[in-house]
Amino acid sequence: MTFQHVLRGGCAVLALGLAAPALADTAPAPAPAHFGDPVSIGDGVTFDPMLDARLRWEDVDAAPKSADAVTLRTRLGFEVKDQHSHLSFLAEAVGTLALDKGYSAFPYAVPAANNQYRPALATIADPQTLGLNRVQIQYATKALTVTLGRQRINQDDQRFVGSVGWRQNEQTFDAVRVEARRGVFNLDATYADRQNTIYGADGNPRDFYSGKFVFVNGGIKDGGSTLKGFAYLLDYDRTSFINLPNARSQLDSSQTYGVRIGQVFPFSKTLSLALSGSYARQSNYGNNTRAYNVNYYQADAALTVKTQTVSVGYELMGADARATGGTWSMQTPMATLHAFDGWADLFLTTPTTGLGDTHIGLAGKYPKLKALPGLSYAVSYHWFGSDVNNTKFGNEIDASVGIKTHRVSWLAKYANYTAKGFGVNTQKFWLEADYAF
Repeated sequence: MTFQHVLRGGCAVLALGLAAPALADTAPAPAPAHFGDPVSIGDGVTFDPMLDARLRWEDVDAAPKSADAVTLRTRLGFEVKDQHSHLSFLAEAVGTLALDKGYSAFPYAVPAANNQYRPALATIADPQTLGLNRVQIQYATKALTVTLGRQRINQDDQRFVGSVGWRQNEQTFDAVRVEARRGVFNLDATYADRQNTIYGADGNPRDFYSGKFVFVNGGIKDGGSTLKGFAYLLDYDRTSFINLPNARSQLDSSQTYGVRIGQVFPFSKTLSLALSGSYARQSNYGNNTRAYNVNYYQADAALTVKTQTVSVGYELMGADARATGGTWSMQTPMATLHAFDGWADLFLTTPTTGLGDTHIGLAGKYPKLKALPGLSYAVSYHWFGSDVNNTKFGNEIDASVGIKTHRVSWLAKYANYTAKGFGVNTQKFWLEADYAF
C-alpha cells in the first residue's frame, strides 16, 4: 500500500466524517461577514472557500535569447474544519493558462506532445498546466499540528525547503508533517516521499521526484531571540534520474546539518535592529556516490526606522575543490530559490566553484498614503563571486513597487544582472495583479 493510497482513503473518510454533522443540521447558518469568508454549516463545522488568482506579464532579455509570457494562474479549493475534533480537510486544484506563446515554459526537452518547449526562446518556467495542488488532512491545536497529504511546506526563510511561491505553479510535497510547541520550545519534523515541482503535471520527466526526504527543524523562540538547529536529509530515488543523464548536483542526494540564530533589539517604538546568522555543513548522502563536504554561511543585519528598513548581508554557498571527480558545490534543490541570489535567477543551480553573495537593500511601506493604498517598495544590490578561485561573477540590481486596492494586489518588479565572469547580461520585468480570499 503506497502513501497515495493511504492519503486517498484517509481524505475520503475524513471528508465524510466532517460532512455528517452538516447533513444532520438543517438550521440556517449565518451569512459570512465578507465574501469568501468561512461559512458555518453545522455545530462547530465551517466551510471555507479558497480562490487565488494571479495575472502576470513577464519579459526577459538575456541575449541572444528573449521571451514574453502572459499567464493566468488560478487556485480554487475549500477547507472544512471541525472545531470539536480539531480536524480539517483541504482540497485545492491549480490551473495556469498561457495567453501567448512567446516563451519556453521548460529549460529542458519534453515529450513531443507538449509544445511548450521552445528552445529558441528564453525560459519562463510557467507552463500551461492543470492539476491537484494540495489535498491534506490536518489535526491542529495550540500545542500540536499534524498534517498528512499533498501540502505546502515553508521552513524558516525557505533557503532549504520552500513552496517556490513566486512561480505560477508552486512546489508541494506528499508528506506527513508534525509541528509541536511547548512554551518557548518548538519542533517541526517532516517525512516526504515525493517532491512535486513547479513544472506541473505536463513537465515529464521533471514533474516530480520521488525518494526519502526528512526535514527536522527545532529550537527556542523567546521574544526577540531565536535559536534553532536543523537537518535536511534528501535521498532521491535513482529512478528520478533515468531521463536526466546530465543532471547536476541540484538533484543529487545530500545531508545538511546546521544552526540558525536571530535577535531583534527594539530600541524604541520606531527603531529596531534585527540580526540573523546561519551555519551549515553539507555532504553527499544516500544514492549520491560523489564524496564532498562544503560549508554554508549567512549573516544579515536590518535596521528599521518607523516603516523604512535598510539591510546588509552576506551568504556563501561553499564548494569543495577536493571532491570526488572534481570541484563540487552546495545545492538546495527544495528551496524557494527566487528569494536568494537575485531576482534575475542566474544562480538557481549553484556554480561548481560555489557562490558568494554580498548584498545591501532598502525597503519600506506607506500604510497611511490614501492616494496609493498599501504602497510598498524594495531595492537591493548584489555582488556575486565564487568560493573557489575567488572569481567575480557579476552584479545585480533589483527593484519592486506594489500597492493594494481592496483584495487586489498590484506589483511591478525589475531585475538587471551585469555579467563579469558568469552567465550573460540579463534583464527581467514583471507586471502582475493578485486576487485572493
